[in-house]
Amino acid sequence: MQETLLRALQRTDSFRGEASLATWLHRILHNLAVDLFRRDREDATEDVEREVEERWRDDSYTVDAAIVVERAETREELEDALVRLPVIYRTAVVLHDAEGMTVAEIADVQAIGLPAAKARLRRGRMMLVDALAQGRERQAALRGVPLRCWDARSKVSDFLDDELMAPDRVLVQRHLETCPTCPPLYAGLVGTRAALGALRDADAVVPASLAARIQELLAHE
Repeated sequence: MQETLLRALQRTDSFRGEASLATWLHRILHNLAVDLFRRDREDATEDVEREVEERWRDDSYTVDAAIVVERAETREELEDALVRLPVIYRTAVVLHDAEGMTVAEIADVQAIGLPAAKARLRRGRMMLVDALAQGRERQAALRGVPLRCWDARSKVSDFLDDELMAPDRVLVQRHLETCPTCPPLYAGLVGTRAALGALRDADAVVPASLAARIQELLAHE
């Protein structure tokens, strides 16, 4: 929200009054959120879209409605389910069903057409029901694991670079030791960084043999 207000103050001349001030601010907030999630964790949005469509097209697929509603009425479980939706779908659901925006206003915020906004709202609601239906099983798998997954994943880059304060570092480390889903993600980060480092070393401007010769000459001088 701070970034949104800062960006709005920097770009006041871009507000032309074609939409309400609230819609303009939501658009800035949405774009910042999308940029953040693309940078921090690429959402496999197309895969998620395909999976939810396949499940809901299957006539035999269903959920226990009583359990879904019960979990939806528990704030912690509802937030845990929402955070598992790709940001473009979560935005559509929250703006429409929680904030009361119309689909047309959401289309304006997300800079998409009305049919695309309707599709995002429909898929987002489906994804939310699926996430709530699976919530208890996920909680059982994570019982006793410190930190929620997103809390740990949002800190894992600083953990990798040894930039966390000691208490946070301990929590992230304990989470990685006990979580069933996060260790492979962390291993992927470690491996990717190592591969990029190898590229840097391989593309060094000065060959190792020449660097050694220069060091010898400097030492002699």
